[in-house]
Amino acid sequence: MATIAVALTGNPNTGKSTIFNELTGARQKIGNWPGVTVDKKVGYARHQDRAISIVDLPGTYSINARSPEEKIVIDYLMNNKLDLVMDVVDSSNIERNLFLTVQLLEKGIPLLIDLNMADDAERRGIKIDCRKLEDALGMPVVQTVGRSSKSARKLLDIFTSTVMSNYEPSQLVKDHIIKVQEIEASGKTESEKQEEIIEARYALIDTVIAQAVTMSNVGQTKSEKIDRFLANGVLALPIFLAIMYGVFMITFEWIGQPIADALDSLINEDFLDFATDALTDAGVAEWLVSLVCDGIIGGVGAVLTFVPLIFVLFFCLSFLDGTGYMARIAFIMDPIMRRCGLTGKGIMPLMMGFGCGVPAIMGARALDSEKDRMVSILVTPFLTCGAKLPIMALFAAMFFPDNAANVVFAMYISGVIMAIIAAKGLGSSIFKDKGSTFLLELPPYRMPDMKSVLLETWDKGKGYLVKAGTIIFAASVLLWVLSNYNFDGPCEIDESILAVLGGWMSNLFVFHGFATWESGAALLSGIMAKETVVATIGVLYGAADVSTEAADAVESAGQMMQTGMATSFTALSALAFMVFSQLYTPCVTALGTIKKEAGGWKWMAFSAVYMFVIAWVVSLLVYQIGRLLGF
Repeated sequence: MATIAVALTGNPNTGKSTIFNELTGARQKIGNWPGVTVDKKVGYARHQDRAISIVDLPGTYSINARSPEEKIVIDYLMNNKLDLVMDVVDSSNIERNLFLTVQLLEKGIPLLIDLNMADDAERRGIKIDCRKLEDALGMPVVQTVGRSSKSARKLLDIFTSTVMSNYEPSQLVKDHIIKVQEIEASGKTESEKQEEIIEARYALIDTVIAQAVTMSNVGQTKSEKIDRFLANGVLALPIFLAIMYGVFMITFEWIGQPIADALDSLINEDFLDFATDALTDAGVAEWLVSLVCDGIIGGVGAVLTFVPLIFVLFFCLSFLDGTGYMARIAFIMDPIMRRCGLTGKGIMPLMMGFGCGVPAIMGARALDSEKDRMVSILVTPFLTCGAKLPIMALFAAMFFPDNAANVVFAMYISGVIMAIIAAKGLGSSIFKDKGSTFLLELPPYRMPDMKSVLLETWDKGKGYLVKAGTIIFAASVLLWVLSNYNFDGPCEIDESILAVLGGWMSNLFVFHGFATWESGAALLSGIMAKETVVATIGVLYGAADVSTEAADAVESAGQMMQTGMATSFTALSALAFMVFSQLYTPCVTALGTIKKEAGGWKWMAFSAVYMFVIAWVVSLLVYQIGRLLGF
């Protein structure tokens, strides 16, 4: 039998994606819609021996085709053969949500109307009579609680049994459509037409609600009560910082770091010993033993040990997002962002930058003005992305073991502060424009759906694993070659090509406290991908001497790395190195994205140079002021 094609549509924050995750679980693929950066989610389910394909369309408030999301939704619904379109409606905000429903019905799209969050509506004293709503609209109506497996089974039953061709709009909706067509055919201006159409839509919605919905006055909602505390004008920012500090303590002290330490011991001690012994006993050539143990295991292993930190951090951020708190951050930060000439909405791409700079740069498309978009593109790379996190975690653990979480948290804050300062400078010099409007809906607070949190965590974190298996693997092999050969053949590491390149780079840091060729090589490799800074350090400082017997040659890679780093860095120079790594030139992937999004080589080159200069100056100040203070 043919696969049933289903599309989910609805406003943002209606629980649509939670329903999608409940229906499809891990049987889903995440990509991008052609030509845009908006997520494309396609999942699969099987029920009653029927295969079901489900597309989670981007959340949108209308289908006027003014934004990429709106255009995707209307184009997909109008140009694809679908068995069923389910419009997910937040039952607790039914009046606002029905605006999109009415627009879809105007386009002749038959709908299954899902009144989701029925439990929230009940708590708010909102009672919806499904039968009366069906009669008012002429379309089937179902009530669900998004995270409930019972609701998921109910929907799958409907998907396999409902024939949408059996339904047609009610007479009330047909009369509305005729009225809209008359308005569009009138000789009035476009703005007058749109105003009248909007009034007609809300008149229809008012009629439908009067017939099917009963509302009790229950006073303040739970979310409004919580916002009186968390979004309080005085306490909001300190609470936000305290929450983020808690996230870093969970990541770097309580949960993430202990797991990372155990993984480090497993990879860089147990597995490294095993691999070296096995290869040596098998009579493998010394150069190949060195390549595998020093290059691949030393480089890739150094990066893999930070996987627990990446996943724990992403889990915490996804959990916070699921509660509805992350959306409040835009409002909390709006006063600060406005002083930089931006709106609070500009904080959203910056928050995305904590995961990866590339989608954060692309996410600037959602901002309203050209000024906001360009400024956001050029300052987002200052944020501590997942690729920079291993650098911060490594140096903090090595040189500040008693305050590792505090130091890493300080690096994150320094990136935010520098992004804000740069935004102010760019907004008042290169880019000058009128201020933008700021409109963002606050979703209700709720307990996150753990399946959605885990899927989102995996979706974000797996990119790090893919890099470790591809880019970092290739980079580790290349670094091993460059560190073991020069143009005359095999050589000592301090005479290698990598030493020469690192030496050239290190000349820039004579007054920064880390003017060694190893540091220069690590920073140079970081322009390829920030993770390779740690991979390079793993190769250069964690390499064992495989020219002797394995039992004597293999020492703990972690101990060797620590010893090697201790000879090249002091605590102060390590801090300066961290600051430079935090702020300097983005990786080549991010630079390519800047070129694409900003519209030319000029802005890519500008970003590479101005960030390098800022990082050089700030790192110099950290080291020299630290020396003056006696550190």
